[in-house]
Amino acid sequence: MAEIVNLRQARKNKLRAEKERAADTNRAKFGRTKAEREKSEKQAELDAKRLDFHKRQSENDQ
Repeated sequence: MAEIVNLRQARKNKLRAEKERAADTNRAKFGRTKAEREKSEKQAELDAKRLDFHKRQSENDQ
């Protein structure tokens, strides 16, 4: 015999789980200290500079 499921409760549980997943992503995205944010920004700038340095120039650019 199948288990009886209350659809209203199932819907609410699903909504709560979705909100919790969104909260986890926001915690990871916004829940950092100022020093951590600045460090990651500096690292991103350094990575961009390194990438630009390794790009080849076409003959038209010279």
